Amino acid sequence: MDVEQFFELLLQETKKNTTLQNLYQFAKDRKNFLFRKAYYCQRLEYISKKITDHNAFIWDCGCGYGTTGIFLALNGFRVFGTTVEYFFDHIPQRLDYWSKYGDISSFNVNYQDIFDPPFYKSRFDYVITQDVLHHLEPNYEALQIIRQAMKDNGMLVVCEENGNNIINNFKLFLRRGNKRIIDLYDEKLRKTIKLGNENIQSLASWKIKFEQAGLSVANESIEYIRLFPPFCFNKNNYDDVIKRENKIWPRNKLLREYFYFGINFTALKKHILH
Repeated sequence: MDVEQFFELLLQETKKNTTLQNLYQFAKDRKNFLFRKAYYCQRLEYISKKITDHNAFIWDCGCGYGTTGIFLALNGFRVFGTTVEYFFDHIPQRLDYWSKYGDISSFNVNYQDIFDPPFYKSRFDYVITQDVLHHLEPNYEALQIIRQAMKDNGMLVVCEENGNNIINNFKLFLRRGNKRIIDLYDEKLRKTIKLGNENIQSLASWKIKFEQAGLSVANESIEYIRLFPPFCFNKNNYDDVIKRENKIWPRNKLLREYFYFGINFTALKKHILH
């Protein structure tokens, strides 16, 4: 199943499942529909392009509502997801919906803090963190856990917001000020956990943190996405707008660093000599 087919079925699901509508907002926000669709589909396309080995075992770290794991399972991949989202109890309803369109038995999900045992040492060929890294605290320890969970030739696939984006930073500051890390009590886990409060970072910042944790960002894998605002999209120019964005970011550092909303990249496990 390709990304476009999956998106159309996801759209139908959100129309039926009102709990999903606040997350994806495709069904109720028709004005910005194409803008939202472009961002969602580009990120899923990126993940799809990077994960190619059908014999692989994948950890969707912070899998949220299970959407990416479901997509990969429909395409024959074996995926293990961990999440601490409140929506966890509704995932069986989602699996029932998607099982009508293919075999998703290779996707399993646990409600689990990554800092809790069991510890997944050298188990995964791929690890996905989609809108997750800026929530994981303590960040350095989380990156070390992810690194150690990867096989020696494993790959970490990252989709994040661009922490340098001027507009997004302004909006986040109005919402949470400088309170970038908070404590929350989790009823299911029965403990207080630290959470990055939309603690988004720039690519340069992530590169430093990855190096410190024994991970190396693959420069050739980097992509910046979402530059143009919603009113630039219409049904006649949808593909052209995305193509223009893809052409601009490699040539224009100012726009790339401060006006693109999203960054995608992969990282490999560094082999440290003792």
